[in-house]
Amino acid sequence: MIESKYLQDNIENIRRLLELPTLRRFETRSLGRLLKLSRIREYGDGEEIIREGDRDPWLYVLLSGRVRILKKGQEIGRVETKGELFGEMRLIDAGRRSASAVAFGRTVCLAVNTAARERIVEEGSEEERLDFLLLLHRIFAEYLAMRLRVANEELAAAKKRIRELHARLDG
Repeated sequence: MIESKYLQDNIENIRRLLELPTLRRFETRSLGRLLKLSRIREYGDGEEIIREGDRDPWLYVLLSGRVRILKKGQEIGRVETKGELFGEMRLIDAGRRSASAVAFGRTVCLAVNTAARERIVEEGSEEERLDFLLLLHRIFAEYLAMRLRVANEELAAAKKRIRELHARLDG
């Protein structure tokens, strides 16, 4: 892995973040705060980004490349769209990682240190700090809801297929 230092709060970096659909709702000031929590990480093909069972504090936004999501070594999904999040459950709880994430080809991510968010947002007033945290949680909650909808559709299709296979075996 190649990693940058924490990013600077400057207009060029903010402009780049605004290009990501996931982060378009942030105001410039909030994006500046997010940048102070973030690093750019580059991974080679097959390199582990997240290890199942670990407790690391990082949340990721895909900037380029692709990521395979593995549960107990079995691929359960892929992250392939620029701006897509992964490792987002870390923002909600401090539990162990529920799956691994592995680079599929050269992959570049924005890595956000969720453990440092309290320290960084202390700069502003209490109202600004709460607004920032509320926005951050709302965006990730919306993203989780979208992922849950997709998972529900996949589960329904899998159950239908199982019923069809059982019917063929019984018939």
